[in-house]
Amino acid sequence: MDFYKYKNNFKHISYRLLIFFLCFFVLFFINHYTFADTNNTTYVWSNQSNKLETTETSSSILNSSSETITDNSLGLDCGAACLIEQNTGLVIYDYNMHEQLRPASVTKIMSLLLIMEALDSGIINLDDKIPCTEDAASMGGSQIWLDVRETLTVDEMLKAICVVSANDCVVAMADYLEGSQEAFVKKMNQKAQELGMNDTCFKNCHGIDEDGHVTSAYDIAIMSRELLVNHPSITRYTTIWMDSLRDGKSSLVNTNKLVRNYNGCTGLKTGSTSLALYNLSASATRNNLSLIGVILKAPNTKIRFANAQKLLDYGFSNYSVKSFGKKGDIIKSIKVTKGTLQTIDAVLESDADILTSNRNNSEITQEIILDDTVSAPILENQKLGEIKFSTNGNVVSSVNLIANTKVDKLSFLNITKTILSTWLNLCR
Repeated sequence: MDFYKYKNNFKHISYRLLIFFLCFFVLFFINHYTFADTNNTTYVWSNQSNKLETTETSSSILNSSSETITDNSLGLDCGAACLIEQNTGLVIYDYNMHEQLRPASVTKIMSLLLIMEALDSGIINLDDKIPCTEDAASMGGSQIWLDVRETLTVDEMLKAICVVSANDCVVAMADYLEGSQEAFVKKMNQKAQELGMNDTCFKNCHGIDEDGHVTSAYDIAIMSRELLVNHPSITRYTTIWMDSLRDGKSSLVNTNKLVRNYNGCTGLKTGSTSLALYNLSASATRNNLSLIGVILKAPNTKIRFANAQKLLDYGFSNYSVKSFGKKGDIIKSIKVTKGTLQTIDAVLESDADILTSNRNNSEITQEIILDDTVSAPILENQKLGEIKFSTNGNVVSSVNLIANTKVDKLSFLNITKTILSTWLNLCR
């Protein structure tokens, strides 16, 4: 009886070993002799289709749309102007937008951008104490009269720079971050080059008139967009109307009157000198539509704000944003070859919001460019394809399709683990 029992056990073990080796060779063959289909598959449909798995709106250099107005039909009284949609970056209104002009304190948008980058990356914290250098204390123009014996937190410095355009505070931050204003300005120009601000040359971080310190309405729109899109917490400061520092001893009133008077205003920065005249980068959001309007060289402050309001009103009256999907939406599941998973989901890297003209109901077509299969290994968030949005045959935006998870390549060790796991389950 023991002999037959042993014989039957041996028989079962033999079968299991046979299954083990069969599975091993099948998986080994798949791993080494299966090849991915690398042909792109393109899907096209209209805006009448279901809400689409969507994309980050174009984050490249601003592109002019066919709807862009370039003849100053609004009758703006200024040297140059530019209106863009914040998320897509499309130019809506262009009046001498590439003319190089003096920016005055609108310069501080770039300074704020570098400060926010340092803050968001953890290089500095809001409660860090910033000393006042001799360089900062000697500044003229708009200021809060910093003293070399005092310190303010980064939070207080940001408040003073955004609300009252404090030159002394922005220089103190520049000295603290880079060791000197010169080193900080070098970094400002490097960042301008990265953003494609080809009309810009910074000579200082505050905007006081200096020969060769120039930019354009277009470039100001670019850096304003970079600040608002990638560092939205800046609006905690740019939307302050009144506040105070030094335990209430120093009152602050925002130089940007639109913060108080314009519905949806989110900032952004004023600037004026005797040579630059009156400048403004104004931002506002209504009904999911965010706009940035730039005015340069207006003759006085009243006209500066009136021009900016006219620009923004034009944008809100004539444009809207259509949503085609949200970040993380699954567009399609695709096959994986040579991987530890058989399929992977291609998802939207970011929201897909498309700017549309209320005057022109052009059909928006959506084109998905995505392989039918992909070969492992695949990294999480790896680009798998993209979606392009077009009107009248012109691509107005695109968004990446990325992998929602990691897929390791099938290896001898992977195969062995899988088979052992299967075999042990069979033995139970």
